[in-house]
Amino acid sequence: MKKILFLFGTRPEAIKMAPLIKTFSTDSNCIVKVSVTAQHREMLDQVLNFFNIKVDYDLNIMKPNQSLHELTSNLILKITEEILYKEDFDYVFVQGDTTTVLAGALASFYKKIKIIHIEAGLRSHDIYSPFPEEMNRILTSKIASIHFCPTQTSAENLYKENIKDNVYVVGNTVIDALLLGISEIKKSSENNLITKYNDINFDKKIILVTCHRRENFGKPFEEICDALLEISDSFTETIEIVFPVHLNPNIMKIAHEKLTRNNINLISPLDYPDLIWMMNRSNIILTDSGGIQEEAPSLGKPVLVLREVTERMEGVDAGTAILVGSNKKKIVAQTRELLTDDLYYSRISKATNPYGDGTTSKRIKEIILKNDSH
Repeated sequence: MKKILFLFGTRPEAIKMAPLIKTFSTDSNCIVKVSVTAQHREMLDQVLNFFNIKVDYDLNIMKPNQSLHELTSNLILKITEEILYKEDFDYVFVQGDTTTVLAGALASFYKKIKIIHIEAGLRSHDIYSPFPEEMNRILTSKIASIHFCPTQTSAENLYKENIKDNVYVVGNTVIDALLLGISEIKKSSENNLITKYNDINFDKKIILVTCHRRENFGKPFEEICDALLEISDSFTETIEIVFPVHLNPNIMKIAHEKLTRNNINLISPLDYPDLIWMMNRSNIILTDSGGIQEEAPSLGKPVLVLREVTERMEGVDAGTAILVGSNKKKIVAQTRELLTDDLYYSRISKATNPYGDGTTSKRIKEIILKNDSH
């Protein structure tokens, strides 16, 4: 019998951990405990409720104007004192590259608990972009016991850093979560969502936009807005732009000042089920989100990546995503081509998703239990 702690703090982590928690929880060989640090309080809770995940330890770590130094030190102390001193675990699962991941890995390492790193090996090769995530994942890779990589490229990143033991390419659990989530929505809440978003004209082609990363604050985001205005004016009768506006004032203020067109819908940030439903109803997605770069191809949606660099180049290489940054000309040109060239659209929308087929959680469990049997 193996005792496992799933530790996470943000909405993306919760989404990617949810199918794993469900998979391990149904196995009689495992005792599963869940801890959240609540780096994203409300957004995190929405995902937990949607996937019906019970939390055993809620550290509720966030407070206003907390520095990275303070957050990291508080996380290590709370994880250790409120969880790891109280129970013995065989494995601690962390996912991705947040401050929770680094703090959880360090706290577990100090207790000599095996650290399982989900979505290991992503690299932008720039320690300040994304910040602090790039260094979080590099340091976590150095102390993790087992590395579950979404793609061969991420595994090769680890090999180059001389991390060669217990490295497995398994796909990304985000696809498991996406397919599980879409199935749940179709069974229970599709009609409610159609009513909720009845102001959006789904008879038109829908362009979904998400933008929230620090790298796009200021002039880059203004240029993205200028691109959206040009697209809106060029295709007034045939498209609707749907932009769930992030609550950060660096995004919200400029978006509401600039994006004043009848066919641009500025809406509140979307809960996870609303987001994946909206993605499924869209034709094109413009985003700087890592998760959406992975998810959209499984729904057959072309992605224009609003970042100068991405640690998810597999999608670009596979032809499911196009890197456009915040460059107005590139954004407009690529969107125009997708809207007017059916062959071009079809080639991108039908490209194979390099991030998995929805069986990642099952594969991870099989590898863990097989390792235990040796």
